[in-house]
Amino acid sequence: MNFAFTEEQEQLRQFVRSFLEEKSPESAVRDLMETDQGYDKAVWSQMADQLGLQSLVIPEEYGGQGFSFVELGVVLEEMGRALLCAPFLSGVLAGSAVLHAGDEESSKAHLPGIASGETIAALAFTEENGRWDESGITMEATATDDGFTLSGVKSFVIDGHIADLLIVAARTTAGISLFTVDGGGDDNASGLSRQSLATMDQTRKQAKITFENTPATLLGTEGTGWDTLSTVLDLGAVALAAEQVGGAQIVLDMAVQYAKDRVQFGRPIGSFQAIKHKCADMLLEVESAKSAAYYGLWCAAEMNDELPSVASLAKAYCSEAYFHAAAENIQIHGGIGFTWEHPAHLYFKRAKSSELMFGDPTYHREQLAQRIGL
Repeated sequence: MNFAFTEEQEQLRQFVRSFLEEKSPESAVRDLMETDQGYDKAVWSQMADQLGLQSLVIPEEYGGQGFSFVELGVVLEEMGRALLCAPFLSGVLAGSAVLHAGDEESSKAHLPGIASGETIAALAFTEENGRWDESGITMEATATDDGFTLSGVKSFVIDGHIADLLIVAARTTAGISLFTVDGGGDDNASGLSRQSLATMDQTRKQAKITFENTPATLLGTEGTGWDTLSTVLDLGAVALAAEQVGGAQIVLDMAVQYAKDRVQFGRPIGSFQAIKHKCADMLLEVESAKSAAYYGLWCAAEMNDELPSVASLAKAYCSEAYFHAAAENIQIHGGIGFTWEHPAHLYFKRAKSSELMFGDPTYHREQLAQRIGL
């Protein structure tokens, strides 16, 4: 078992890093935060046409490249480093839901568009209760002569404000089921209304979506939606952990560099024991987070039996490591780290929002205990 990245994977990292350094500098991130859509359509197209990032883990028969979650993790790590503002993670979640639902017709209909970047897809799972478990799904789906209609509210939907395709979880008489809904892109589909949410982290937009007898198409088999969702959420947790590692590494680099450059009392502040201890603790946590995230990516690539437990472990640890590193980075910078002009707060906010996404560390530790039989 070799957890070292291959030469090709390291080349992919360098290509993506070079691209994002040019297309997602701090100035671009700040500009996109202020827009309603929250991403640059030109950069999104270039990601698809030049690098093929949206198609990375989609099977070749559906227009993708057929790479594994390890390659996806490399890309997400670099995106976390650059604070990329784009509907990429939401597409990973939605694409995984379509793929793992085992619905060949839906896969042929939707995955090629996601792979090409032409379709922006989002997973509408959480509701206003903010829960990530099966009991949190209360939206109802009603069978009709033509299929189903959905009624209810989904909240905290990542990139839901711009999604052309929505994968929605709802209850039928058979249990939790998944549905596809034509989001209509910039124009709302029938019975669908959206509201962008004011969130702490504006680098990743979220939306509240209201369904009122909205036409929907069943995805997969009725009543088996939670089995699919459970797998998708585990994959999402691993993907997010990789992104968190990228963010944690850059704030560590930022803190260490400032500790070398900032001189106080005639010497760099990095020579003081308190700062040394902070940097050492950050390094230990970041390296440990990498180990957890990388192992999770390998489990996801293999789709082995360890994935559920490792996904929760990686999400819990990487969430805390990133948030702690982002907070310590501000402390090491002192007063300037608290200012709007400094990028430290951008990573701090992303760290906090990522900590809560898919469930906070406490939720995942409890889930891990249940999964390993404690």
